[in-house]
Amino acid sequence: MALIGNAVVGQSGGPTAVINSSLAGVIEGGLRRREIRAIYGGVHGVLGMMREDFVDLGRQDPAVIRGLRHTPSAALGSCRHKITQDECGRLIEIFRQYGIRYFFYIGGNDSADTSNKVSKAARAAGYDLRVVAAPKTIDNDLAVTDHSPGYGSVARWLAMSVRDAGLDTEAIGVVDTVKIIEVMGRNAGWITAATALARDREDAAPHLIYLPERPFNEERFLADVKAVYDRLGHVVITVCEGLKDESGAYITASSRAIDTDRFGHRQLGGVGDYLCNLVAAGLGIKSRYDKPGTIQRVSAALASQVDLEEAYQVGVHAVQCAVSGITDKMVIIQRQPGSDYVVEMGTVDLEAVANAEKLVPSEFINEEGNDVTQAFLDYVRPLIGGPLPPYVRLERISAVGGEQ
Repeated sequence: MALIGNAVVGQSGGPTAVINSSLAGVIEGGLRRREIRAIYGGVHGVLGMMREDFVDLGRQDPAVIRGLRHTPSAALGSCRHKITQDECGRLIEIFRQYGIRYFFYIGGNDSADTSNKVSKAARAAGYDLRVVAAPKTIDNDLAVTDHSPGYGSVARWLAMSVRDAGLDTEAIGVVDTVKIIEVMGRNAGWITAATALARDREDAAPHLIYLPERPFNEERFLADVKAVYDRLGHVVITVCEGLKDESGAYITASSRAIDTDRFGHRQLGGVGDYLCNLVAAGLGIKSRYDKPGTIQRVSAALASQVDLEEAYQVGVHAVQCAVSGITDKMVIIQRQPGSDYVVEMGTVDLEAVANAEKLVPSEFINEEGNDVTQAFLDYVRPLIGGPLPPYVRLERISAVGGEQ
């Protein structure tokens, strides 16, 4: 028997270049279903839902909903809130009041946990609620799914940015010889690894890549830097902000209570500056660092068309699953075997995703721990939506003195 009622959708975690495309998928997919009478948006995720701060998405201009497919950030507003059992109970009562029978939540690991808790609270209250999460995270660290919407776009953005930074360093290398680029990422180095896509020729930047999956050793790092510097005269290095030492502690992380979120995540940052000082002290070489910051996760300027389309399909599939009776699941992207890039949408139990973390596997990291492998490049390249624009280089053709 069909479950008739209203739906609510929320966005959670860090905004991305494509999370609104998933939102558009949920809205447009929901408006096509007779089982869903109205679609509400929770402003700032579950926080807004608990305040009864809802937007009627079905009454929006259809052109605005279509425009979400290429609009970055989180149109409904996001949050990072660790929901409590009492809050879940309060949420279910609000859902009763608004006739909400479908709950869609777009986010990452912690959002899957929130969805799981809300679903359990509904069952405990005897309330029939379909719960389906839609994956979203630039970190690409969600378990089970081949990759996560948001990752392909940040990978493309950083590949372009690091390639440009490499040309800048090469051009001004007689002055600023070492550049360190600090990339987002907590425990998983997927984003940093993607900077390898910047290379369009031998000896192109980045020359060294360091991920948190391998313990960071200062002496090894200095030896790596010196080897590249002695060969090329300049070095571009990409490092994950979540680099850890051999004891498992972050190289740099804020110790202030205000910089720790409700999930216990400490704010990271500063590893680029730390490594610049290390190079100066250990090698006597001038260096500087760039830190793109949060713009890398949300910029639409270089959004991957593959990423945008998959994000939309994830939202549509979440609705299809829920109205067909599926609940307590997260949508996943399944890469199909073969030389051509083909994916299908599937689902996985929320329990398998909530608070789980997918790290970069060993076969994607080189033996020395300072680069990625061809296997990783084969994995990531289809996600960025086509090759990077070609650049040209002047040939070093010497002029002959005295020619008239």
